[in-house]
Amino acid sequence: MKRYTLFFILGFSINLFAQVNTEAEDLKYLEDQFYLGITYNFILNKPDGVTQGNFSYGLKGGFIKDIPLNSRRNFGIGIGLGYAYNNYYTNLFVNETENGLEYIVLDSDVSYKRNKLDTHVIEMPIEFRWRTSTPSNYKFWRIYAGMKLGYVVGSRSKFVSDSAKISFNNSDISNFRYGVMLNFGYSTFNVHAYYALSNLFNDDVTTIEGDSIEFRPLRIGIIFYIL
Repeated sequence: MKRYTLFFILGFSINLFAQVNTEAEDLKYLEDQFYLGITYNFILNKPDGVTQGNFSYGLKGGFIKDIPLNSRRNFGIGIGLGYAYNNYYTNLFVNETENGLEYIVLDSDVSYKRNKLDTHVIEMPIEFRWRTSTPSNYKFWRIYAGMKLGYVVGSRSKFVSDSAKISFNNSDISNFRYGVMLNFGYSTFNVHAYYALSNLFNDDVTTIEGDSIEFRPLRIGIIFYIL
């Protein structure tokens, strides 16, 4: 009888310890470790005569380390690393010459299929995070605000018409990128907004008319966070 009693007490103790340990692990939950997003890319500060065309879009994804700052774990910071692809369709034609690149604003009567600039960027988002999450609640409100640093690892200008196809690496793109961002929403779908504080092109880039090209991208879209 003593043997059965000992086994019962031992089994109950192990079960109780497992329950306490599970609860302790739940209190150490982390949120939003991976992200995917798609945006529409607006261009601000365009020179006179420059217009956007087609659908300028961006795609991004990456990993964020979630660092809670309080015991409720509803306030914290996130530091991440990711990749972003962005393109910009405009009527600003880039011509590659022996003396460098020329930027020409195309008139409305010029016929072409595509005229765009692509960039590939390694990004590091830094977010200040507030949310209404709990260990068992996977649908909650969130507001994440902060900044994003980036480094351009590839950029290409491309022009396509019925009679010509021109594509080359654009060396006038500013490599270092930085800007402010805001992500907010509920559950799966969240609004993403990013405004660049740095010019897309280097400071000395101008059109053939002498107008400075100081593109400032504004990206608005949706972002998905995944545990």
